[in-house]
Amino acid sequence: MSSRSVAPARWSEKQRQVLGWWRTPELRRRYDAIICDGAVRSGKTTCTGLSFLAWALCCQPGQDIALCGKTIRSLRRNLAGPLFERMRRMGIDCRERFSENYADLTWGSRSVRVYLFGGRDESSASLIQGMTLAGVLFDEVALMPRSFVEQALARCSVEGATFWFSCNPEHPEHWFYKEWIQKAEERRALYLHFTMQDNPALSPQVIRRYERMYTGRFYERFVLGEWTAPEGQIYDMFSAERHVAPAGNRDWQRLVISCDYGTVNPMSMGLWGLWDGVWHRLRESWYDARAEGSRRTDEQHYEALCRLAGEFPPERIEAVVIDPSAASFIECVESHRVFRVVRADNRVREGIAAVSRWLAEGKLSFDPGCDQCIREFSLYRWEDGGSERPVKEQDHAMDDLRYFVMYCEQEEKPGGFCAARVERTRR
Repeated sequence: MSSRSVAPARWSEKQRQVLGWWRTPELRRRYDAIICDGAVRSGKTTCTGLSFLAWALCCQPGQDIALCGKTIRSLRRNLAGPLFERMRRMGIDCRERFSENYADLTWGSRSVRVYLFGGRDESSASLIQGMTLAGVLFDEVALMPRSFVEQALARCSVEGATFWFSCNPEHPEHWFYKEWIQKAEERRALYLHFTMQDNPALSPQVIRRYERMYTGRFYERFVLGEWTAPEGQIYDMFSAERHVAPAGNRDWQRLVISCDYGTVNPMSMGLWGLWDGVWHRLRESWYDARAEGSRRTDEQHYEALCRLAGEFPPERIEAVVIDPSAASFIECVESHRVFRVVRADNRVREGIAAVSRWLAEGKLSFDPGCDQCIREFSLYRWEDGGSERPVKEQDHAMDDLRYFVMYCEQEEKPGGFCAARVERTRR
């Protein structure tokens, strides 16, 4: 099987390097690994996966190999599923065993077994112990714990075993950047850095759209593919001139309420309405127990939620998205059987990236009366020292904003999640 046999109508020069490096005797003698990092949508994932499977069938027939992702689900969706389907179209027999998380690939007289693993957390290392592998591919290796990666590498004891890595950049203190990318020559790893221009599937118009989507550190990381540290104001793309405007009275297409729960800390809720592709924060509810001198009960918070919904009947509010740690308040809202409750996706980094993208694309607008949310935009900052964490102060409206955007992102995905609804009664 040649690199040409796995090629579509055109590959970029960088992709051809990935597809064919192992077929060059000199490069095979020089390298034990290949690392592909760089910008989002830069075309590194597909060619890395295809090259890995072609290499295994040609160079390690009869052996076991592994595909590793953050989770089995994301691995199947983003890499394994499309990859196996593409192999079938190339005439390679691919028989998946979903319940056992492996697939058998056969090409003529050659076959390999491909195991799928998820490296979600430190405990994942135990899943791969005891195996003997001829090669392993880590998709989004920077999202996996070091213990899992090193355990998988230790399983590769077959003669000629090779390691394959792909990832988008993280911060420059990340263990993979320091131990593998900066030491690529020492590790005998072929290092290839991808940009969006290396993906021939992206038109110039699409590339320009991605370039407009991000600013600051997110631009450097997602568009340029650089391992940069966040610093300063998080949402530096926010401006009152662009993002603050009266919502007005409209026949809103969708309505959602988001909530960051607080007892001692402030309770922040926002009412959102969709019109013509833009989500407007129509109004907000804010209660700071320290400033007011007394705490509210969950029932009092629920009454504030009802006041926030205001003139809109409960059936118009498609979801109340609540901080998942607010168990007592979630129980309180659900007990009234009026609103549909959705537990928020609380992934911070992914949420901040999504909000940044929405702000850059002009998909968010804030009524001038939402003064707490507008105020926090100027105060929401990264921790000092290049940390990946925001300062946990002045972040309550920012959290309810993040919950809201992550909810909409999930709802807009094909086959996105659907939370269970509750029966409603009118107030």
